[in-house]
Amino acid sequence: MLFLKKRGEAAGQQELEVREPDAARPRRRHFGLWLALGAIGVLVIFCVVVMIANYRFPHFFPVQPAKQPIVGLTSARTLITVTEKMVDPWLPNDKFWPTIFLDNPQNFQLGLLEAVRYTTRVYRDKITRLRTTDKIDPDMEAAFIYFSNDPYKWIFPSAESKYKAGVASLKRYEARLIQREAQFYPRADNLNELLDQYVSLLGGVNTRLANAPRSEGRVLSQETAGDAYTRGERYLPVQVPWTQIDDNFYFAQGVAYGIRQMMLATKYDFRNIFAVKNAEELIDRIIHLLDESQFEPIVVLNGKRGSIFANHSLELQALLEDARQKMRSLQDMLRD
Repeated sequence: MLFLKKRGEAAGQQELEVREPDAARPRRRHFGLWLALGAIGVLVIFCVVVMIANYRFPHFFPVQPAKQPIVGLTSARTLITVTEKMVDPWLPNDKFWPTIFLDNPQNFQLGLLEAVRYTTRVYRDKITRLRTTDKIDPDMEAAFIYFSNDPYKWIFPSAESKYKAGVASLKRYEARLIQREAQFYPRADNLNELLDQYVSLLGGVNTRLANAPRSEGRVLSQETAGDAYTRGERYLPVQVPWTQIDDNFYFAQGVAYGIRQMMLATKYDFRNIFAVKNAEELIDRIIHLLDESQFEPIVVLNGKRGSIFANHSLELQALLEDARQKMRSLQDMLRD
């Protein structure tokens, strides 16, 4: 009997030992679940904080004449500041960082990059050369090449590494300009070429804004002016997907920001020409219109022309088109 009792007690203890892990298992499951939820929560909070920290646009910075009496130094320094603000940080090529979920700052940077490319090209081809047979400035040539790199390139090489090299090239040009080893020619024909590039750039931007979805979805394929050689369909669908409405809006603002800053610098370095042509008021009006283009609605709306809701694309287009037409008027004054 004693043997059976002890055996029964042993069996009971063994059963208790087996049951204890079963009772603790739900607790471990709950702990693992809460741990996973906590990790997800921390990740979400981290992503939100990073996105909020990077959702910003560059502010206008003051453009003042350089203290050194060197023509072109104000424009060179302004272009350097614009490119530095553009690169830090560069977002369009993000692949894994939480900023991949943003799109407005990225499109603003892409628009600003386009303005930088147009500006650098004119500086390389015209403003830093006395005539077209002169040697191209090596630092301005390098800057143009660096800024022409693919903005979505992530590695091997990354886009920001090339753009930072472009900024370094501009700084070398600035240093050589101070040492009188580089040139800057503030002639009327050079200013006219710069304005021509800005007019062209704003024209393309305004077309993208004008093609935002409205009541009509088809427009003339081109301004043919009755050309007899025109063939094929004259009307094309131009409706932009609603997901691209804000993309075009912020791209246009990036372009306007870059042009605005460079026009301020141009106002100082080409001031003699503006004075001779009596065009100071016109250049100030152009800058003011570009100032007004930097507004940020809570939501980029795309209402019809007769709707109670705003159409921010057309509102921005009106400002930029007015600035573009005044640039053309300024070009006419320079030619007279």
